[in-house]
Amino acid sequence: MMLFKLAWRNIWRNRRRTYITAASILFAVLFASFMDSLQRGAWDNMVRNVVNYYFGYMQVHEKGYWAEQSIDKAFILTDSLRHKAGAPPAAGVVPRIESFALAAGEAQTTGVLVAGIEPEAEDEMTGLRERLIDGRYLSAEGKGALLASGVAEKLGLGVGDTLVLITQGFRGVNAAGKYPVTGLASFGSPELNKQMVYLPLQEAQYFFGAQGRVTSVALHLEEADDIAVLKARLFQQLDTSAFEVMDWEEMLPDLVQARELDTAGNVIVYFILYLIIAFGIFGTILMMTKERSYEFGVLIAIGMQRWQLAWSVFIEIVMLGIIGALAGILASLPVVLYFKVNPIRFSGEMAGSLEKFGFEPIFPATFDPRIFAAQASYVFLATVVLAIYPMLKIRKLEPVRAMRG
Repeated sequence: MMLFKLAWRNIWRNRRRTYITAASILFAVLFASFMDSLQRGAWDNMVRNVVNYYFGYMQVHEKGYWAEQSIDKAFILTDSLRHKAGAPPAAGVVPRIESFALAAGEAQTTGVLVAGIEPEAEDEMTGLRERLIDGRYLSAEGKGALLASGVAEKLGLGVGDTLVLITQGFRGVNAAGKYPVTGLASFGSPELNKQMVYLPLQEAQYFFGAQGRVTSVALHLEEADDIAVLKARLFQQLDTSAFEVMDWEEMLPDLVQARELDTAGNVIVYFILYLIIAFGIFGTILMMTKERSYEFGVLIAIGMQRWQLAWSVFIEIVMLGIIGALAGILASLPVVLYFKVNPIRFSGEMAGSLEKFGFEPIFPATFDPRIFAAQASYVFLATVVLAIYPMLKIRKLEPVRAMRG
């Protein structure tokens, strides 16, 4: 206890040195926490945009469907399967039947992806209704088609015109149909704009000759943290020899790799930041050790044990680290909270580039207490390691030479 009291008093003997050291630790924690929060928030927002744009956080397919993407892998969606898939933590079930077809207007043809959907369930997860630019949204009992704007432009079709679809349906059945265009939708992603055609689920099942069948069941989740819980439950309740349960990371490995690459790049930035801060803190410790050499020599000369003096100095620096780390956390909280409530918004070319890939042009910060604790811990740990230096100097200190200066 005496060493702690002595260390605390020594900290405030030179207030300027204390404030400089604590401030350097504070800004290190603040800058690192802000960068980490912004990076995680940006990626979380991008992931939400991508998975909720169409895929969903998780899907259930017949075994092998994702590798083949064949309508012959369509399966019967029973009430029992719908109930199991839609139980909490899932917030909704979005069944689809999907396959490619040849679409024709009056004089043009193009390849499209036909998606049979339950209109209300689809809108709840992907916000499809909000992308309408003309006409009206699909109804579950209707027979109209909703076209992506790029498809409509290429075929020369508008609301009220007739779309012709031709393809091979379930197990080789000939599939052909004519559908009135009820609405046009615009997507930020050029790929979706060039190929998407939506039909009501029952009408699409009839078109493909696959009554009662779907190719996938997308699961709507309110929180991404529920993925692991839902996946574990589905693996227990579903026949995994007949069905495959895939989360968004398995369906979109390219996006996962891009996030990991960006995270790895930030690790290098953090390393450089911590290195700069460590040199700053070490410089302060070096200066403090040199300035107090006379004091250390006198204390050892009058009988203070070297280990007591070394531990007293070590405790001083650790206390400074704690003060700086806690101050850094307190300074980070309002900054990160502000950018969570008021995210960074891009405009102009940058916004256009992001929207083309289906991303909102905003970067919100993630307010996660673990981020602040982790960054403060890293900086504090560096301070503790650097505190070993004066202990080693005191161990080798010669009192007479130290008192002579």
